[in-house]
Amino acid sequence: MCARCGAAAAGPQPTWTCSVENGVRQYFCDACSRENLRAIEGRLDSDWW
Repeated sequence: MCARCGAAAAGPQPTWTCSVENGVRQYFCDACSRENLRAIEGRLDSDWW
């Protein structure tokens, strides 16, 4: 499940982005990853997006 928009994955999603924030692993769908690419590359926590 996407930590940002709540989209559910029907199966393994190898293109989803994985982020570890405060020791917790979070996954983001392709759409949320694309929309927030600069923040992800800048290593900003998802709270800043």
